[in-house]
Amino acid sequence: MVLDNNAHSVFLLHYHLILVVKYRRRVFDNLISSRAKEIFECIAPNYHITLMEWNYDADHIHILFRAHPKTEISKFINAYKSASSRLIKKEFPHLCTGFRQTDCTRYAGRYPE
Repeated sequence: MVLDNNAHSVFLLHYHLILVVKYRRRVFDNLISSRAKEIFECIAPNYHITLMEWNYDADHIHILFRAHPKTEISKFINAYKSASSRLIKKEFPHLCTGFRQTDCTRYAGRYPE
């Protein structure tokens, strides 16, 4: 077991994060899961987070990661969720069909007649 350390402390913090798709819609496949993982790996170093394990099912993902004690986990999760949602909806527009368009596009500022 390899422990992380700072100047005056030794630690090993593992987090198990489960992210569920809104309304448990079955959207994850190999392609979308791998893209979500790429986004995670891109954002994680900014918060001193290391990805340990990634698994997915059709309606949720399991992420096991390591972090430092001073890492603000809530800020990282908010950053990851907003970036991954925005990028996946942009790159895979077929996920928005048959669903409320307000969840996939910006508010237009007017009501339908």
